[in-house]
Amino acid sequence: MSYAPADTTLTAPRPGRRKGKVKRAFVGGKPSDLGRLPRYAAFAILGAAMIWAPIMGYLRTAPLKYTSSTSLILPGSGASASLNLNGIGQASSSANSAFSSNAVSPTETYKRLLNADRILAAAAKALDIGQSDLGQPRVELVDQTSLIHFQMIGSSPQDAQARGDAILTAFFRELDALRTDEVNTRQGSSLQAIADYRDSVAGTRAEISTLQDQTGLLSVQQYDVLLDRNLALQTEIRSRAAALSEADAAVAAMSRQLGLDPEAAAKTLKLYADGSYLALIDEVALFGAELAAASAQYGAAHPKVVAARGARDTARAAALQLAAATTGLDTATLSTLDLAPHGVRADLLSDLVRKDVDRAGLFQELTTLQAQFADGQTDLTSKAAAAAQLQDLERDFSVAEAVFASAIARAQSSKSDVYASYPLVQVLENPSLADRPSSPNRKLAVAAGIAATLMMLMALAMGWVRLALISRLLTKPAAKA
Repeated sequence: MSYAPADTTLTAPRPGRRKGKVKRAFVGGKPSDLGRLPRYAAFAILGAAMIWAPIMGYLRTAPLKYTSSTSLILPGSGASASLNLNGIGQASSSANSAFSSNAVSPTETYKRLLNADRILAAAAKALDIGQSDLGQPRVELVDQTSLIHFQMIGSSPQDAQARGDAILTAFFRELDALRTDEVNTRQGSSLQAIADYRDSVAGTRAEISTLQDQTGLLSVQQYDVLLDRNLALQTEIRSRAAALSEADAAVAAMSRQLGLDPEAAAKTLKLYADGSYLALIDEVALFGAELAAASAQYGAAHPKVVAARGARDTARAAALQLAAATTGLDTATLSTLDLAPHGVRADLLSDLVRKDVDRAGLFQELTTLQAQFADGQTDLTSKAAAAAQLQDLERDFSVAEAVFASAIARAQSSKSDVYASYPLVQVLENPSLADRPSSPNRKLAVAAGIAATLMMLMALAMGWVRLALISRLLTKPAAKA
């Protein structure tokens, strides 16, 4: 049994909407959708053309681009060094770890630095191209590591690699410039501090020189030497005073024993050294012997006795006259002198004279030492205040000099701390040489076209079956009614 084509109109109420009509075409008793097939086919062809035409045009006309990748790494450890110079000061230098602070991330800093205009301008100038033609590096940070990756795109593998090298060279040159500027800035402030310290040292040195010129005291050590010398001189004076007392006692005892003072003993010895006086003394003795012999035989008025007495007296008078001329003593004093030139008494007289001479030497030495001690005491009294002031100035000078030397040492050692603000960075991978173009990505473009085509076909399929679904949904409520 067959049915003729006819149009059937089904009506069913729809909530919230007015009653409508749905027209379906039936072929052989069943709905037929072949009438829509040309429209869907045309739309599918048109959609595929709209999808694949741009893709194929892009793949045919887009220039090839190559990507060069570079990797940098920041070491995570720091370095420090300390140097102690005896009598000068201490110098130390340190470079903290790049990741010791949570407030500043060196990788983020270097990421921004890689895209800085100065670096891009320097790289473009090195390649002799415009900055807009160079492009910007695509920087990527690897989490939980100190790695920095950046990529440069070029028209050829060599061009991309050259751009990566130019960026890398400009980056390190800029880092060196920043570090040098930081060191110079620090050194400038250090030089100002060093100049102030130098002025302080020079001022203290000038005060010390002025005080030395005014007082004649060159150092505190000199004052200590003068004080020690004066104390030793005082001890020497006491020793010489005791020796002089001993010499006085010895001279006094010998003078009492000999009955002569040292001066008389010296003059007696002087006579003993005169040959003429000794000859006269011998004549006096000879004439005395003749007088004694004559007196033993004759009387006092006998001519021989008188002649012998006269000869003795004449010789004695001549001896006294010679003694007076030699010693400068009067006759009365000379008559008390011991005229015996030989024997132990002469040795005692010599000893007395020697002791007296030693006593005079000790006295003169003691007098000189006492005068030196008095002068030394006066000099020490006048230099005591100056020594205290000089000691304070020398202490201030030592402190200022130590600070000055330490400042110089710190200024010199700070030059080695170039990684304080800009941590050390090393090249882990040099700019790579691409072996295939990175753009256009043919596989990705084809995959995108296929995905878009499938989505379009899925949309057409859903449009194709929508009437059947709607009819089924509307038929069930009508059958129940």
